[in-house]
Amino acid sequence: MVGDKSLGSRLFNITNITLLAIIALLCVLPFIHVLAASFTTSAELAEKRFVLIPTVWSLDAYRYIFSTDTVMRAMMISIGVTVGGTIFSMFLSTLTAYGLSRKDLVGRRFIMFFIVFTMLFNGGMIPTFLVVQQTGLLNSLAALVVPVAINAFNMIILKSFFQNLPDGLEESAKIDGCSDFGILFRIVIPCSMPAIATISLFYAVTYWNTYMHAILYLSDSSKWPVQVLLRQIVVLASGLNYDGAEFTDIPPPEITIKMAVIVVATIPVLMVYPFLQKYFAKGALIGSMKG
Repeated sequence: MVGDKSLGSRLFNITNITLLAIIALLCVLPFIHVLAASFTTSAELAEKRFVLIPTVWSLDAYRYIFSTDTVMRAMMISIGVTVGGTIFSMFLSTLTAYGLSRKDLVGRRFIMFFIVFTMLFNGGMIPTFLVVQQTGLLNSLAALVVPVAINAFNMIILKSFFQNLPDGLEESAKIDGCSDFGILFRIVIPCSMPAIATISLFYAVTYWNTYMHAILYLSDSSKWPVQVLLRQIVVLASGLNYDGAEFTDIPPPEITIKMAVIVVATIPVLMVYPFLQKYFAKGALIGSMKG
């Protein structure tokens, strides 16, 4: 009987491992294809269409998109907006979430109602544009950060996490004479690193993928983030950028440029994720259970 259970357990594990390996492979294959296609020659890509290992390696697509400093400038703008925006958003979201997590806050339910209301209804594109214009943020990088500084959903997740922290931590700190800001920065935040890291990653990915706001609020092409600039390269592939500088190389096939663009736009996020992975696994379920 024990032997049968052991055999059944082995078969179950083998089946699970096999299915999970197949699913993982299906998820990874598109990324491998994109990376391989970005290094593939035009002739091979036109012949095979789906490439996992290039027969002849080529850097034509990367030479094309990096033939001027325009792409690097856009990369630096995106990195600056992502880092600065994430810090700013986390600062505001953490302060708001901590305040709303305190049960003795006057008007707590009233404030939460309006925050949740923004998740269901919003002013729309034109009213938001008018607000950005009237506040003097138009055609500035601040327009990519300030209008979306706090995400209601992310803030509510942080609030739920703060509420689940033991009440004894705050009470002990108050007995020792710690102020509310001291409790937040010395106790609550260090105990909430999984939540902080997870929400920071959410904000960072959002800022890195900024596209529509840049199209709406930035008329100066020299301030475009990488997502907007690379889209122009993919769509136009005309050998000219919006600064009037010519790309030095003859443009390779459009599909090769697209693959190289995807790789360039994805690498920075992939480089950051491993450092947050240990927090992300735990923080993905933040606020879902008490204790």
